[in-house]
Parts: sequence; C-alpha cells; structure tokens
Amino acid sequence: MRANRVVRAPGGLSVRLDVRAVTVVGLLLLAALAASVALIGTGDFPIPAGDVLKTLAGNGDAGQEFVVNELRLPRVLVGLLAGASLGLGGALFQALTRNPLGSPDVLGLGQGAAAGALVVIVLFSGTAAQVTLGALVGGLATGLAIHLLAWKQGVHGYRLVLVGIGVSAILTAVNGYLLTVSDIVDATRAVVWMTGSLSGRDWDQVWPLLGLCAVLVPLVLANARGLRMMEMGDDAANALGVRVERLRGLLMVAAVLLTAAATAAAGPVSFVALTAPQLARRLAFPRCLKGAGGTPAPGPHLLSSLCMGAALLVTADWASQRVFGADQLPVGVVTGVLGGVYLLCLLVTERGAGRV
Repeated sequence: MRANRVVRAPGGLSVRLDVRAVTVVGLLLLAALAASVALIGTGDFPIPAGDVLKTLAGNGDAGQEFVVNELRLPRVLVGLLAGASLGLGGALFQALTRNPLGSPDVLGLGQGAAAGALVVIVLFSGTAAQVTLGALVGGLATGLAIHLLAWKQGVHGYRLVLVGIGVSAILTAVNGYLLTVSDIVDATRAVVWMTGSLSGRDWDQVWPLLGLCAVLVPLVLANARGLRMMEMGDDAANALGVRVERLRGLLMVAAVLLTAAATAAAGPVSFVALTAPQLARRLAFPRCLKGAGGTPAPGPHLLSSLCMGAALLVTADWASQRVFGADQLPVGVVTGVLGGVYLLCLLVTERGAGRV
C-alpha cells in the first residue's frame, strides 16, 4: 500500500499517487458518509439506514422526507462542512507554524470568534444571522491581530504559537466578562453557543459555509505543492521559485477564514482542528517517522486532514446522541474530552522527542 504509482494522462502530464494515502482518503470519505447516514437516522423519530438512503434519493414518504430533508440533513451537512473546514484549517496552521500544537484551538481563533458572537448576543441581542456574522468578524480580527503581533521580519512558527496563547488568554477573560454582565437569558444562549453544537442548524448555515468551502478548498489544494516546499525552509523554497511570504499570507488568510466560518456555523467546537491533521498523518504515513518520539514526517496532508475532520465531527455528534439522547450533550463536549486526552498524549510524545 505504500507504493507510489505514476498516472500518465494525454499530453505528457503525469501525476504521482501514494496508494496508501489515496486509500486512506477513500476510507475516510466512506466513514464520513456512513456516519452521516447513521446520524440522519438517529433521534426521537428513528429511521433505518435503508429508509434514509431511499428518502435522500427522493423515494421516501412525506413524513420521512420532512424529517430527513428539513430537520436532519442541514445539521449533518453543517457537521461535514464545519469538520472539513476545521481539519483543513488545522493542517494549514500546523504546516505554516511547523508545530503540531499550532492549531486554531491553541492560537485563540475559536476564542476570537466566540468574543465576536458574544458581543452581538450580549450588547445587541442579535439574531442568529448577526451572531454568525459577529463570530466571523471576531475570528478574522483575531487572526489579523495575532499575525501582526507575531511579525518580525517574517512570522516564526513558535513565535506565532506563543502570541496566539497570549491572545487566547486575553480573549478568554473578555468572554468571561461579557458573560458576567449579560442577563440570564443572553448568558444561557451564549453558553450554549460557546460549547459548540450542531443542534438546530438549518439551511441558512449550510449555504454560506458551502460557498466558502467551494472557493477556499480548491485554492488551498492548488497551493499544496508550494506549502510542501516551504516545510524545507524559506531559503530552499525561495530557491525553488516559491514566493514564500506571498504564499504564507494567502494560506494564513484561507486558514483563518475556514476556521472562522466553521466556528460561526457550529460554534467553537474544540480540538477537531488539532487532532484531525495528526490522526490523518498517522494513518496515511505511519512509517515515515522522525526523532525519538516517533512523530510522522512533516507534510501537510491536506486532503486526508479535510476528510478526517468531517468524519470526526459527524461521528462525535452521532455518538453524543446515541449515548445521551438527542440534543442532550453538545458535540463540543465530546470533542473537547477526546481532544484533551489526545493533546496530553501529544505533549508526552513531543516531550519524549525533546521538542517541548
């Protein structure tokens, strides 16, 4: 499965494919789709998987079509798109910072989006659309602030992580203050949103996220080769013809937009952006190790990270409903617990390798 295959097309074009990586992407897509079908069928009105597929094909009865197409399908699509956005955004941040801890969770982008949403909820009692816009603006403003504070003749990975941790601490305090000065109704609404949940999502959240992904995902994948060269160092990438600062800025903006859009749609779902790229890397390239800690060799692995993020978020939402009942436990709690355990394991691994 680790063999590389060269696929030749008419006109002299050839593409090298890693068979294992392609297989992992295919299996992750199947897992995400299977979890999606199971999630659509889960709830107070359970629907067998066969009936779910039949209804999605347009052959279900009126009751099933309403439940599937109007109530549950938008939730699943938001989960898939938000998970894919977080997985891809996390992979970009980790590649640009050259640090497995360089994810939006650690850098404070989720807290920034939460701050933007809280301002709209607490100060203006905004609608759902206004809260989404506030979260998007908050995430973008936080990303810009972190980049400017970390800039010193370029952006160094560890400096970006350290600045992000500081900004995250400040925003956590700001969010706590906003919750304390709000009334009980707004505070309850804000806490539910800040936990990260797919409950109540409808088509109004699907279309903006789908449109943004349709633009940013092809843009990011088209620049994957330049990102791979940048991991050899800026000087080597410049020598190979990569405009390093221009590409780094473009991909940083794309990563911030993907993370902010996912947060605006589903709330600050924690640790998906941190764990998805690492798990995807270990599945696709298990033997490419470096150092004493056994960490896989560097590489963005963007497509597999995208698929892993989608599969993780939808599976976590399905598990929360199966174990605790429909809408009893927000998906952000599940990903937070599992992601926290993974973060501790990652820190132990990095410490064993002498990198932290």
